[in-house]
Amino acid sequence: MCSRASSRSGRTELGAILGSIVGCGAYVPRLRLPRATIQAAMGWLSAPNARIAAGERAVCNWDEDAVTLAVEAARTCLAGSPAPGSLVLASTTLPFSDRSNATLVATALDLPAATETADLGGTLRAATTALAQACRRADGVHTLVVGADAREARPGSPEEMEFGAAAVALLVAPGTHAVGGPVLAEVRASTHHAADFVDHYRMHGEAFDYAFEERWVRDEGIAKLLPATIERALAAAGIGAGEVQHCVLPVAAAAAQRVVRATGLERAQLTDAQRLTCGDAGVAQPLVMLAAALEAANPGDNILLVGFGQGVDVLVLRVPRDAKPARHRPLQAALARRHEEASYTRYLSHRGLLAVDFGKRAERDNRSAASVMWRKSRQVTGFVGGRCSACQTVQYPKTHVCVNPACRAQDTQEDFRLAELSGRVKSFTEDWQAYAPRPPAVYGNIEFAGGGNLLMEIADAEAGEMKVDTPVRFVFRIKDVDPLRAFRRYFWKATRA
Repeated sequence: MCSRASSRSGRTELGAILGSIVGCGAYVPRLRLPRATIQAAMGWLSAPNARIAAGERAVCNWDEDAVTLAVEAARTCLAGSPAPGSLVLASTTLPFSDRSNATLVATALDLPAATETADLGGTLRAATTALAQACRRADGVHTLVVGADAREARPGSPEEMEFGAAAVALLVAPGTHAVGGPVLAEVRASTHHAADFVDHYRMHGEAFDYAFEERWVRDEGIAKLLPATIERALAAAGIGAGEVQHCVLPVAAAAAQRVVRATGLERAQLTDAQRLTCGDAGVAQPLVMLAAALEAANPGDNILLVGFGQGVDVLVLRVPRDAKPARHRPLQAALARRHEEASYTRYLSHRGLLAVDFGKRAERDNRSAASVMWRKSRQVTGFVGGRCSACQTVQYPKTHVCVNPACRAQDTQEDFRLAELSGRVKSFTEDWQAYAPRPPAVYGNIEFAGGGNLLMEIADAEAGEMKVDTPVRFVFRIKDVDPLRAFRRYFWKATRA
């Protein structure tokens, strides 16, 4: 047990630092599906006097999945930070079962080839487990822990009202290796309890979860497993329940109240689950709530972080007393970027839950050339172009000769990553004739800041929204899907800044 002593301020002094969170990023898909829209389409399954469901779910566009969510959260987290030595991607909805999704994310981030990468899944507490493991590294290597999930729900099911999509990335320094720069929170205790209590499951190859009865899960699982593990964590940290300012408890509201009563916590200590604005983000949910707690925390606050899924993870964190109030609020910024999805059937089509006849134009072979993918992986996945060392002209792709007609120098191209540049729309087309999973297909000539042009798809663009000179940024998305070979390709697209 950590030593416990009272400071002059009245706050308890915690023991050793197990690790530190030195960066945080979040991403929530722009599309939001109001629960009222779901109810209007599927309400015939409910009783006539059913209440109108409040709030909305964050849902993926057709070209988003757990990998693309993870890349966006990680980019926000790593902005201005050195590259981590390790990347762990936690999710239950990774697109590839036998391909390293974490390595794909690392390549999109253009991390060094020496970066250690790992996928972690199989439980909704995968992200909290990854965080605890990152703190225990003995080699001092910083780990980028990313929790990302985009679970599908069967139409008409209770889960359809609850599931959301999101990703949160944390940059973690193990032990006392957080040297220089701000520390968002210090991990002061970590306790765990493994229990094969099956509240829900999803077999390999199945699209949807099967959930057991909520009351039984609450009474036999959550109410019996969580309190004891929470009490052990508080004891290890040397604090009482009353000294917790923020409790991250990613379970249903009724179950959370049961845990609060059993542990001596107060309802006011519970962190907002973001149900009305995002929904239950699966593996990412504990980190979504942790990001909300960090954005609201004051220096010296204690945060209780719980992960639940075939066992329990509990971590106790403290915001350093010398920490400055949070100015960078990545979760709030991500939640503020929203566009309402008004069509329930279009949402079903995007998620592959409704087969739509897109006509003959959709009948094409999207076969990927593996040799080209490998040879040009840094160029395509990492979005690395070239910049002429003689005239500083930026171009994509990098070539033997500079494209600047006033320069035309040879062998002067240096690697130059384009993903973090800004840009503008020079010209564009809304194409209603070409196949697009979300018509119209919008693409255009994009000019990079500092020079260079590229014909690109424009993501998240509704009909009539795009204009010439619209400022854009760049996002990593699904390029196309090959249903014949069950493969998907990724590339970068422009989207409104």
